[in-house]
Amino acid sequence: MEIILLERVAKLGQMGDVVKVRDGYARNFLLPTGKALRATRENRVRFDNMKIELEARNLERRQEAQAVAEKMEGQIVTMLRQAGDSGQLYGSVSTRDIADGLTAEGFTVDRLQVVLNHPIKVLGLHVVPVTLHPEVEVTVTVNVARTADEAERQARGEDVRTARDEDAEIEAELAEARAEVAAELEEEEGEI
Repeated sequence: MEIILLERVAKLGQMGDVVKVRDGYARNFLLPTGKALRATRENRVRFDNMKIELEARNLERRQEAQAVAEKMEGQIVTMLRQAGDSGQLYGSVSTRDIADGLTAEGFTVDRLQVVLNHPIKVLGLHVVPVTLHPEVEVTVTVNVARTADEAERQARGEDVRTARDEDAEIEAELAEARAEVAAELEEEEGEI
């Protein structure tokens, strides 16, 4: 199906471009969200009449998005989740969780604006892009941790997964040493 784009769409084209897309993509996404019109003779004339208005509205939205982007750039969102000793989460952190976290920080962000190819499933700091406008993208850092203390340690640069592994190794060595001492004591008692 041929459509006329009413705004810039990533990997598709700029405002005013006439592009050919799959019917389902046009019917289910582009047309209902107001991002495009069918490329008929009437709609081409309609687009030419409303082009100046669309450009002005696009410029205004882009300026608003850039103002928000300046405030949001470098924002750190902390997500507390349960995880195993290896750092693997029992659940995951999705776009909805990140959008809710940004909303709690005072930003109005929809989950569709958060660009996440796959859910976050491990502890650590993750850089996630947020598309505020088709022409404005900002990155935020998602700090996924078990506790608030652990989140602070991660923010300072510590790797909490290795720290837990080292603690487990130390505990194992202590248990082994205790077992050796207990075996020696039993040997000494047996000799008496």
